[in-house]
Amino acid sequence: MAEKPKLVLVACGTAIATSTVVAIGIEEAMQERGVKVTTQQCKAMEVPSLAASADLIVTTTPVPANLGKPVIQTLAFLTGVGKEEVLDQIEKILRS
Repeated sequence: MAEKPKLVLVACGTAIATSTVVAIGIEEAMQERGVKVTTQQCKAMEVPSLAASADLIVTTTPVPANLGKPVIQTLAFLTGVGKEEVLDQIEKILRS
């Protein structure tokens, strides 16, 4: 049976430009690292209703803390600063 891809919820304020940059960055990096991943973009305010199905939430803006899922809040995909460290963190969570 094929390994089911992990679902990463990618949230930003409007679910348009910023989350697209982050989602593509995560997909490309995880593919290179051999981690099967699917991303779903959403608005920050939609996160609580979508969190249950996600394995990880990556956001560029604050979201509620009590979602029961790991949350990474970062601007690294936009600034480039600390991006490798964030990708390592994402990989570690998705492999656990």
